[in-house]
Amino acid sequence: MYRQADRPTARRKGVTEVLGPEALRAELGERATLVQFSTAFCQPCRATRRTLAEVAAMVPGVGHVEIDAEERLDLVRALGVERTPTVLVLDRAGRVVRRAAGQPRRADVIAALGRAV
Repeated sequence: MYRQADRPTARRKGVTEVLGPEALRAELGERATLVQFSTAFCQPCRATRRTLAEVAAMVPGVGHVEIDAEERLDLVRALGVERTPTVLVLDRAGRVVRRAAGQPRRADVIAALGRAV
């Protein structure tokens, strides 16, 4: 499931490649940032929130930012987010290095972070 949308966003025409604190409305992690797009009634989003928070707490320098997709339609459209949860893994500069839709497993998130740190 985690590999479905797992492709560099640079290959997707018209998609933003770099997300900074202004776009996220939050600070980036020192080494990497896990960005989660969620909606209020999305059950897998809750489990994804817990998983990403656990990984961010385990790995030094990794931040976790959750974005309400309904409130940030501008960013959702710019990034081509089609479902929730969608998770982006950003490197320290805010470049999207991994992207996935659906509820990830902890091991998959840790492996995806390997490309960012």
